[in-house]
Amino acid sequence: MMYEYIFFDLDGTLTDPGIGITNSVAHALTRFGIEVPPRQELYKFIGPPLKESFAVYYGMSAADSDLALKYYREYYADKGIFENAVYDGIPELLSSLLEKGKRIVLATSKPEPYAVRILEHFDLKKYFHFTAGADMAETRVEKADVIAYALDGCRLGDKKDRVLMIGDRKHDILGAAAHGIDALGVTFGYGSEKELLSAGAKYIAHSPREIIDFI
Repeated sequence: MMYEYIFFDLDGTLTDPGIGITNSVAHALTRFGIEVPPRQELYKFIGPPLKESFAVYYGMSAADSDLALKYYREYYADKGIFENAVYDGIPELLSSLLEKGKRIVLATSKPEPYAVRILEHFDLKKYFHFTAGADMAETRVEKADVIAYALDGCRLGDKKDRVLMIGDRKHDILGAAAHGIDALGVTFGYGSEKELLSAGAKYIAHSPREIIDFI
């Protein structure tokens, strides 16, 4: 299959946001007076929509989940956002894709203003044809909705067979499947190979180098 448009997730796929996201979650929990568990237990917040995670893992109501998100952003907006690191091999991967004539698109459930700041901070913005993220009001946050926004923005409604979604969590794979798009799961992020295959990933890559070789 010849893919022309390569959609990338951000957290756990291009960058490792573990410290910043878990510190921001810990800040939110502390504001609620909830005892903060070991960092490893907070990694499950990386990938899924945040309000959903506060509700699922801490039984928060819709109102409390909204407040938790507000507290999360108190820390994340200025500090947590840059407690982050680009995975080894990602700049080379993106550069190689451009050289091959591919169009690179970001499709992330992270609010788009934050995603743009991260790409600019790490000098990755120059590789992207289009950036699609969640909106700050959280009305576009599910991965399927973000992908729909990216497809529309790139005018790919009738070219879905040329699109490949790359991500590290089941949400990326399921979001792609909702639009009939093939998906490649990466295991160097926060999802396991089992999670990705169970969600329907067509391909698996264990490193950025493997993505280059595949595409």
